[in-house]
Amino acid sequence: MYEYLKGTITAILPSYIVIDIQGIGYRVLVANPYTFSLNDTMTVYVEQIIRDNEQALYGFSNKEDKDLFQKLLNVSGIGPKSALAILANSDHTGLINAIMQNDISFLTKFPGIGKKTAQQIVLDLQNKLADLTLSVESNDPLPANGENSALVDALLALEALGYAKKDTKRVEKELTKQTNLSTAEYVSAGLKLLQ
Repeated sequence: MYEYLKGTITAILPSYIVIDIQGIGYRVLVANPYTFSLNDTMTVYVEQIIRDNEQALYGFSNKEDKDLFQKLLNVSGIGPKSALAILANSDHTGLINAIMQNDISFLTKFPGIGKKTAQQIVLDLQNKLADLTLSVESNDPLPANGENSALVDALLALEALGYAKKDTKRVEKELTKQTNLSTAEYVSAGLKLLQ
């Protein structure tokens, strides 16, 4: 029903953003909310999913990510939450290479993706990704404060993607060694450590 929303980002939380369009705030679930900037006016590409007990908007910063999300949803056993977790890292080259090269072990590192589902992803998508030209986003680092709220927010975002608290605690030790990263960079680094 919706292709995109253009408005101002008024809230950023661990699993979603709120985009204000002429006084109406739309809650949009996104893979990594911290790639968006508060008070920026931008276009967010959306996919509306309606189920028996919920309606939700899933958002993406570019059309290519939305297209990949839609392709993942067509795989048996992949729901919107799993697809978002797979798309959380802004560099999708590794994902596409894993699918093209039948790298099941890479795919099973995502939360909720077992061996059988990983094999299904490869089977369903191996020859259907050539039309995607994915872009890698760059983010401006946010200033770090004494409590490192960027790291705290990043860990909450990883949990919102479905990673277990024990796994996020494990990567937290490694992430604390890195300083002056934005929340989005911490999420990206955390995803690499979890894979």
